[in-house]
Amino acid sequence: MDSPATALQLKNLLYEKRGPIAYVTINRPKVLNALNRETIVELKEAFEDARDDSTLRGVIFTGAGEKAFAAGADISELASKTAVEAEEDTRFGQGVTNLIENLGKPVAAAINGFALGGGCELAMACSFRIASDSAKFGQPEVRIGVMPGYGGTQRLPRLVGKGRAMQIVLSGEIIGAQEAYRIGLVNEVVPGEKLIARAEEILIRIISNAPLGVKFSIEAVNRGAETSLAEGLALEASLFALCVGTEDKKEGTSAFLEKRAPQFHGR
Repeated sequence: MDSPATALQLKNLLYEKRGPIAYVTINRPKVLNALNRETIVELKEAFEDARDDSTLRGVIFTGAGEKAFAAGADISELASKTAVEAEEDTRFGQGVTNLIENLGKPVAAAINGFALGGGCELAMACSFRIASDSAKFGQPEVRIGVMPGYGGTQRLPRLVGKGRAMQIVLSGEIIGAQEAYRIGLVNEVVPGEKLIARAEEILIRIISNAPLGVKFSIEAVNRGAETSLAEGLALEASLFALCVGTEDKKEGTSAFLEKRAPQFHGR
C-alpha cells in the first residue's frame, strides 16, 4: 500500500510505511528539527493516520540527520507569542503527546541527537526510547524565561522520579545518553548506526504478539499510572477479560498447545 504522505501534504515530516511499521521523521535538519506550530500540526496528522491504518502495527519516531531528534521549540516563533496564543499552542502540543502515548500501537522513539524541550517531551510520550550514544536530553525552557509545556513537568517525574525531574527541569541542564539511561529516561543506548535497526528489532518482536493484547496492555499501563493500585488492578482485570473473549486468545492458546506459531488477526 502506498504511503499517504503526499495526501497529507507534509512539509516538515517524512512519513513512510514499510509493511506493518510506519516511520515518522521530523525533517528540519537545518534548524536541528526545531518544533514550530506547523510541524506539531503535521505530527498530529501523521500519528492519526498511523492510528487509523489497520495494516500498521507500530511506529518508529525519529529526526532527520545525525544531530537532533528535535531540539525544542522554534525560538523565533515563540518570541512573538502572546499568553493566549501560548496556552492554545501548549494545549495543542499536549494533545499530540497524548495521541502518541495512547495510540493503541507501540511507538518507538529512536533518538539520534538532541532531544531538548518539546523534543524530549515528544520522546517521553513514546512507548519506549532507544538513544544513540551521542544523544542529549534536557528541559532547558527555564533558561529562556518559560517552562516545559508539552507534558515535561508531568511525564518526566513519572519516568525518573520527582527529585531527578526537579533537578533537570529547574536547572535546565543537558544530560548525555548514558546518564539518561542510568536514571531511566531511556531504555537502551546503542551506536548511532544501529539505532533504527534496534528499534525495528524491538517493534518486530512486539508485532509478533496479539494486537489486542498489546493494545490493552498499553491502555492498562497508561491509565493505571494515573489511578490507585486498586483501581489499576480492576482495570487490568476488565481488560484481561476482554482479551479472553477474542479470537486471538483462542488462536494463541491453541497454537501454544499444538506447538506451532500463532497467526493473530486482531479480533
